[in-house]
Amino acid sequence: MVVDRPDRRGREAILQVHARGKPLAPDVDLSVIAGQTPGMVGADLENLINEAAILAARRNKRMIGMDELVESIERVMAGPARRSRVLSPEDRKIVAYHEAGHALVMEALEHTDMVGKITIVSRGQALGYVMPLPEEDRTLKSRAEYEDELTGLLGGRVAEELIFAEPSTGATNDLERVTKLAKAMVTRYGMSEAIGPMQLQQGDANPFMGMEFGEQRVYSEEVARKIDQEVRRIVDGAYARARQILIDRKDKLVLLAETLLEKEVLERQEFLKLIAEPA
Repeated sequence: MVVDRPDRRGREAILQVHARGKPLAPDVDLSVIAGQTPGMVGADLENLINEAAILAARRNKRMIGMDELVESIERVMAGPARRSRVLSPEDRKIVAYHEAGHALVMEALEHTDMVGKITIVSRGQALGYVMPLPEEDRTLKSRAEYEDELTGLLGGRVAEELIFAEPSTGATNDLERVTKLAKAMVTRYGMSEAIGPMQLQQGDANPFMGMEFGEQRVYSEEVARKIDQEVRRIVDGAYARARQILIDRKDKLVLLAETLLEKEVLERQEFLKLIAEPA
């Protein structure tokens, strides 16, 4: 039997169970934490509460506060902070502009999650990241939402090209996600007018064959070429949108990145204040 991942209400109930007997500060709102943890299952949420308790103890606090809970979300999602990882000044600057690019593009789009936090503190394998702040759990997604997601994913790569005239390997994971998502739009979700409402891809990806486990190609080489063309069209369109957004907001891109280099972490309110400041 497959158990669905809990929705927001379910996550809040799970958090309440694991928080029993633990001293929570008056400012703690588990409904807020539930809203920031889409996709997490019971084990993740239990780990989150335990991590928060450990953090509070390390900080000689008698109660677990929102700061510990929010940081625990990041620890569960991306791993502990790796401040021992020292980047060269050049790499650090690239990471700052990369993450600032993601954040600016995401905030400019209608169908992406809000920017909750931007950081250039390394966690796990990530040199930096933008923490999204979903407003609600979603089961279904539209083509417009996928197109905005692709545009946001490309914001880091575009920012690097605009500022440094060439990209780095920092966008590797972004490009992998972009390619998979664009292909899924065409071959799984029927979101390409050129291909039509057909599902041409099923099963789990086979990394050795570039196809799917158990997949038999039931379409011609001509259709395969159309799929490639449609994937390219979708990605190119998202790239062009991201580029125009950052060209129009280049002064904000510089301001955000330079502030990140100074402070390393920007919470949502400070981020909004920076992008609202007159040029």
